[in-house]
Amino acid sequence: MDFTLGETQQAVAQAAAHVLDQGMAQAPASGAPAPAPATAPAQAPPATGQEEPYDRALWKELGQAGLLGLVLPAWLGGEGLGVMDAAVLLSEVGRRAAPVPALATLAMGVLPVVRWAERDIQQALLTGVASGDVVLTAAVREPSEPMPQVPATMARVRGGSGTVTGVKVGVPYCAAASSILVPASLSSGGTGLVVVDPAADGVTVQRTPSSADGPEYTLRLQDTPITGILGAADGRAVTDLYQLTLAGASSLADGALAAALDLTTAHVGSREQFGRPLAAFQAVAQQIADVYIVSRTLHLAALSACWRLDTGRDAGGDLDVAAYWLAERGPGALRTCHHLHGGTGMDVRYPLHRYSALIKDLVRLVGGTDYRLDRLGARVSG
Repeated sequence: MDFTLGETQQAVAQAAAHVLDQGMAQAPASGAPAPAPATAPAQAPPATGQEEPYDRALWKELGQAGLLGLVLPAWLGGEGLGVMDAAVLLSEVGRRAAPVPALATLAMGVLPVVRWAERDIQQALLTGVASGDVVLTAAVREPSEPMPQVPATMARVRGGSGTVTGVKVGVPYCAAASSILVPASLSSGGTGLVVVDPAADGVTVQRTPSSADGPEYTLRLQDTPITGILGAADGRAVTDLYQLTLAGASSLADGALAAALDLTTAHVGSREQFGRPLAAFQAVAQQIADVYIVSRTLHLAALSACWRLDTGRDAGGDLDVAAYWLAERGPGALRTCHHLHGGTGMDVRYPLHRYSALIKDLVRLVGGTDYRLDRLGARVSG
């Protein structure tokens, strides 16, 4: 299989790298990725009155460069591209640990809306995304299970309206989003994706902690009005949302792990001990090689899964592998990077901690090691 990116994806990567490098506080040095700033730039609070620690200026710059409209349909002023192009953009965001809602808005919001919503719902939800004025998100996790095929959240739907009741956890950028996609069981049978407004009646939003200090929330819905329905009651839209979430998370983690590897490789290549570079010692070389294997494997699994999603093929197997590899090996690889940095790796003024924090949050999003191993085992056993 040829894993080389096409011309379009290469152009997306170059444009995203340029905008992100310009927007971040520090420029790349010696071939290393642009380190993220020690603290996110101060931002004006959103209209909800709750602080949202993400770089609004950088998010707007991505919009002005046309990068947030890549996967929007052409009739809404977008480029009409697909999962692969969004994955490339997410990977570049991960390489800089940029504090922007790219995963929530693009992979968990725009892509499922484009793939499953009617045109009028697309127009209502997606207008303003390209300019960076609108943030979307999805509530995929429940207290009982990370991505339930039969959600405990219940929707009562009649025609194109209804209400939904339930609890979702770890919802990214919930307070800043204009709309939230909610997987729910339908009272009439089956499962589907419903859309709610976070400012609607019956919505309670509570901020919860995260490793990277990204905005996550517990979302409680009590007879909350539904503003739209995506797909039929056969559950395919819900499954697709889960798969797009895994693809986006794996792509973001791919970039973050690659950046941590580059940062560590540069460090051990330049730092000397006993008159020799650290990289010249066999134990160090073996450890950095292990990190490379983890990074390369995650990259190939994520790329293959995104390509399969983009071309309409079954991506479940590759997504399960990528998500398991992220959950099982990602945190350990970052710990090795911290170890090889010595005291430098423990300094919060150094960017490495931003990559490890991001990886921890992504592991929680995909469900953790045991959950991903169970899913992978179930697939293998049939």
